[in-house]
Amino acid sequence: MTIHWCGTGLSAIPGLRRLIEGGHKVTVWNRTVDKARAEVGDLTDDIRAFDIDALGVVLEKGDVIVSMLPGDWHVPLAELAISKGANFVSSSYIAPEMRALDDTAREAGVALVNEVGLDPGIDHLMAHALIDDYRGSDAFDPENHLSFISYCGGIPKNPNPFRYKFSWSPLGVLKALRSPSKSIRDYAPLDVARPWDAISSYIAPLPTPESFEVYPNRDSIPFMAQYHFEDHWPVKEFVRGTLRLNGWADAWSNVFTEIETLSGPEGDARLKEMSDQFWEENAYDEGEPDRVVLCVGLKAEKDGVEVWHKTYVMDACGDERGTAMARLVSIPVSLAVEAVLNRAIPAGVHAAPSDPKLVQGWMGEIDKLAQHLQIVDHTA
Repeated sequence: MTIHWCGTGLSAIPGLRRLIEGGHKVTVWNRTVDKARAEVGDLTDDIRAFDIDALGVVLEKGDVIVSMLPGDWHVPLAELAISKGANFVSSSYIAPEMRALDDTAREAGVALVNEVGLDPGIDHLMAHALIDDYRGSDAFDPENHLSFISYCGGIPKNPNPFRYKFSWSPLGVLKALRSPSKSIRDYAPLDVARPWDAISSYIAPLPTPESFEVYPNRDSIPFMAQYHFEDHWPVKEFVRGTLRLNGWADAWSNVFTEIETLSGPEGDARLKEMSDQFWEENAYDEGEPDRVVLCVGLKAEKDGVEVWHKTYVMDACGDERGTAMARLVSIPVSLAVEAVLNRAIPAGVHAAPSDPKLVQGWMGEIDKLAQHLQIVDHTA
């Protein structure tokens, strides 16, 4: 069985190298062969120019396609995988078009695994671990009132005046700022048109507690079912969001003001201009360390009293192994590939696994990637 790894961008390399070094049969596909050779040419000669038709010719039953390409490619590659009886893995969110392939994938007996990077990915694993821990605790009561938070951010280890640095084109970050979000606050859905309308402060329970700015992103509410929350549980708060350095909102205030006025083709052109400027002024320098902070917390209250409260917290920095972001995105992807090859993930469309054995095993590997990984018990 061959792993067809498509895409060798900045966040793809550590996981790809891990699979090749682990003795797996891997074919590397990239739009620019020379770039792929520069990254993994010391490990393999099986590097080809990405072409979906060429991939289709050599793809065999039981193979795994990994898409680290832009999101537009995920569904076509997943459909190709199904047609050949092969499997598919990506780190991206499950789009509705991907979700719609579930029945077809089950009938074909193949797994389409997504959301197995950093966020989404490691955050899901942490959430599943906490929910299982809570369910198994003496404090568990279906009538407890629950608060859940999940905040993740890639931030510069050495803060700059802009309070942020870019590993790749800033355009995606700018576009995300125009997206609405939905979460739960005070037992009711909270709709936010723009992230800067809902920035709050969060103290991360690191060895030295540290304050960050946080805001909700996307639609958090469907993840309640994904994390196995029961419909009848009272949920006071449920939010998945983004974490930024303190001072970020002030440093970006002019950006927010301008983004609010942009629309249509002219607006898109201006976003591209802003992106180019930010890339020039605030890109990571060669070898400059990045930092990733991820906190996932679950709190249960009974009659207004905290009876169970734990936070899974991770702090990782770029080091001699490369960037923290690349490790934390691509190595979980490689773990998902191995799980698929081992038939540890069933047929159909899936996000990061909730199976306790897989969660524990993967978190053990992730512990090696971060400088700090801990479950903090706030009631101990």
